[in-house]
Formats: sequence, C-alpha cells, structure tokens
Amino acid sequence: MTAYEVLLQQLLTGLSNGMIIALIAMGYTMVYGIIELINFAHGDLFMLGCFFALTALGCTGLFDVPPDSIAAWCAIFIMLLSTPLFCALINLLIDRLAYKPLRRAPKLAPLVSAIGVSFILLNIGLFWGGIPLEVFGFGRSAASPKDFPALLSSDNLFGESSIIFSLRDLLVFVVTIPLLIGLTYFVKFTRTGKAMRAVAQDPIAAQLMGIPVDKIISRTFMIGGSLAGIASVIYALTYNTIYFQMGYRVGIDAFTAAVLGGIGSLPGAVLGGIALGVIRSMSDQYLATQWTNSVVFGILILVLIFRPSGILGRKIREKV
Repeated sequence: MTAYEVLLQQLLTGLSNGMIIALIAMGYTMVYGIIELINFAHGDLFMLGCFFALTALGCTGLFDVPPDSIAAWCAIFIMLLSTPLFCALINLLIDRLAYKPLRRAPKLAPLVSAIGVSFILLNIGLFWGGIPLEVFGFGRSAASPKDFPALLSSDNLFGESSIIFSLRDLLVFVVTIPLLIGLTYFVKFTRTGKAMRAVAQDPIAAQLMGIPVDKIISRTFMIGGSLAGIASVIYALTYNTIYFQMGYRVGIDAFTAAVLGGIGSLPGAVLGGIALGVIRSMSDQYLATQWTNSVVFGILILVLIFRPSGILGRKIREKV
C-alpha cells in the first residue's frame, strides 16, 4: 500500500470505530443533558446488551447461520429489536431503584450510586457469561472472552482495492447517522423533546408548568438504554468478541468522546466519537499502540483548556 492508501485506510477505520463510540456516547449525553448525572453504569449496560444479543441468538437457533444469508439478516433484525428493548428496561429499572430516590440529594450521592450500579452490572455480566456456554455446550469459563457469530462477512466492498471497507463498516454508518438525525429531530421538535429541554433547563419550573418531570427523566433513561443496546449489537457484529469487562474500556472511550464533543450535545457526542476513533487509528498506525491513550487524553486536555465545554458544548451558568 502507498502512503496515501494507508492514510485513507486509517481514516476509514477510525470513522467506523468512532461511529460505534458515538452510539454509546449519545446515551451518556442524553442522561447528562437532562439531570447532569454521569451514568458510569452505561458502559456496563452496553456489556449486558452484548451478552443478551448472544443469548438471543442461541435461544432462537440462529447461532451458526452462514454470513450475509437471509437467516443472518433475520438474526440481526431480531437483535436490533430485542436488545435495545432489554437495555431500555434495565436502564429504567436502574433509574427507579438507584437514581430516583436521590433526585434531591447532593450531586455526589448519585455519582457514587452510579459507580455502585456499575460494579453490580459487572458482576451480573460475569455470572451471565457462563449461561450461553451451557446453552451452546461450550466448555470455557464464564470469565473468558466469548466468540460472537460472524453474521456479516468481512469481504471488501471495494473489490480488489487495497483499501478495505466491509459490510460491517457500512452497517455502522447506516445505523448511527439516521439515529443522530432522528434523535436531533425528536429532541428539538416533538412535545416530549421540548419537555426534556425544559426539564434540563429548570426541573422545578418545568414541574410548575405541569410537565411530569420524573416521567420525562424515565423516558430519557429508556432512550439512553436503547442506544446502548443498539451499540452493543453493532459492536458485537463488528468485532465478534465480547467479555464481561468490556464495559469499562468502551465506557471510558464513550465518556471521553462525549466530553470532547460537548457533553449534553448529541452532534457533539458523534463528533467526539469520530474524533476519538480517528485519533486512535492514526496513533496506532504512525506512533505506537502503547502511546495511543496518552495521545488521546493529551488532545482532550488541550481541547478543554481552550474549550472547557467541549467542541460543540455551550457555556452554561451554574445553577445555585
């Protein structure tokens, strides 16, 4: 490959990886934009979504279907319907049990609660990691990484070109971009979206105007959970390996992307995810993988020095 082709390949790889990060970052930013809570359990909810998708495949008998076949697309459709619903319900349950009782508590209390929920979900993932093994007859331990079926082929859509862009990469773009457009329209123009923005601005005033604040917050958690569910399916189809500790690493990347783009901004979350994916890809190629995290967070610090609210974030006066 020429230097130009290497650069283009890394750009495509970074964009594809960044879009997956952006899907998870949008879930972070939805919740933070409404109640200013950093939901550290979001990454582990994403991990549970991956295990649910794997279990759903085993229970429907679509675990060993040929890639790109009609059965494979049926399996993907089933996962994209069921996994977001599962994650939305889990996120709603988390809000009701862990966050709702702390609505009027000091901000540190729900933050610590979010960390506790994260550890609970992590251990559920460790336990759940053994269930698909029993269903499918595998003999590996619950803590070991799990192979996710290759439902999409890795064939190059560019034919004989040295630049690789597969159906897996295309699916990431086809899912993420319409979701961003749909969510942006939903938040800006629908009745529920306007209620969300009112609650984000001043929950007490919104309640005085007749807006059911708790119900709006619950809907926001469900939307954030469904985004984690969609991201878990796309991630599993792209990388074909899942493990119970994956939520921490992916969650840190998504949170970093949300902060970089401007937490509370949906376009900012996508922009931050793309930027993070491209930076990681370029650093892996032109520097070394052991320096990638230093490069990412170094750039994050520089951006926040000059733009404390993130690239697309707005400076908001502190509520006192």
